[in-house]
Amino acid sequence: MKKEKILIWLSGGVDSAVAAALLLQQGYEVVGGFMKNYISDTGNCTTYKDAEEAIKVANHLGIELLSFDLQKEYQERIIDYIFDGYKKGITPNPDVLCNSLIKFDVFLERAMEMWFDKIATGHYARISDRHTEWSEAKWSIQREKRNLDSSLRSEWQDTPYQLLRWVDHNKDQSYFLAGLNQYQLSKSLFPLWGLEKGEVRELAKQFTLPNAERKDSQWLCFIGNVPIREFLLQRFKKKEGDIITLEGKKVWTHQGAYFYTIGQKHGLGLNFKAYVYRIDIKNNILYVTDKDNKELQSKSLIAKDWHWIDESIRIQKQDTTKHLNTLYCTGKIRYRQNPPVACTLELREERIMEVIFDDPQRAVAPGQVFVAYDGEVCLGSGIIG
Repeated sequence: MKKEKILIWLSGGVDSAVAAALLLQQGYEVVGGFMKNYISDTGNCTTYKDAEEAIKVANHLGIELLSFDLQKEYQERIIDYIFDGYKKGITPNPDVLCNSLIKFDVFLERAMEMWFDKIATGHYARISDRHTEWSEAKWSIQREKRNLDSSLRSEWQDTPYQLLRWVDHNKDQSYFLAGLNQYQLSKSLFPLWGLEKGEVRELAKQFTLPNAERKDSQWLCFIGNVPIREFLLQRFKKKEGDIITLEGKKVWTHQGAYFYTIGQKHGLGLNFKAYVYRIDIKNNILYVTDKDNKELQSKSLIAKDWHWIDESIRIQKQDTTKHLNTLYCTGKIRYRQNPPVACTLELREERIMEVIFDDPQRAVAPGQVFVAYDGEVCLGSGIIG
């Protein structure tokens, strides 16, 4: 039988290196792929160092390493999107778009053009198809408590490809992958799916990988270790404006409202604790308040450009004289929100979803991504409006 030919994205990090080693161990024909998406003259750009590490890993594993220059696509789809978002006073999430529009779009299509069977990455997530055995114990007790419609439940279990949370929920990256579709999942492998982070590190040592001790990246996708304000200064000029409290009192000044996000407390220069609850880009004003003030709490949000991972799982809008269909689930307004919180989805218009939380959520930031879950299953996502 012919071996499946896999193009694995080698980022230079430990996770993708271990994933490549596992694929070789499992008998796949493996080729590495390095994406050159962003180059900067500053010392914060990690592209060259990442490339060096990827070359070392490929040589150690004895596999070919291909280079893909995707700078043009990354500029048009991600960098311009970041600048445009902050210019409007919202906080975009480039890591989510980077997956759906670069890694699992452009990179995937290049792989298909070169007759690879699938691509693979070192993401912390799992892919299940309808033939995968699912233990009932795996399904979250949250579903039973919230009385999920049984017909929808059976549809989800019959979904050809499901995106599932990783076994280590604290490291789970399904949030960043919630923009993927059925085709992208069908052509992808996540070799780390059954491991926990400690096991990944241990395997890196067992495989004697040259980057086994390299620290995990906490940086902007492909941009590197650069503070967002420093990155934005490439295009935005400093512009002094007022910082005003909820009571209307001016307490300090700032250097540009577009440098901030809802809920931010650092970088305000105040001698007391305060959090941004409103950003007025037009008048260049930041409004701040206490952490627990109701101005920072949201009972609901609007998620635009709604995307279902499986398009057959959708809430259908009923006649305008009737109530909208609702779907009980859990969700996250940011990556670090664990566990996902209980909420209800209500379809307002095509691809516009209202999310109503059981309990108010703090610092909901427009431009970020809301991701919906049913237990272990990632259902879809939308851009917070």
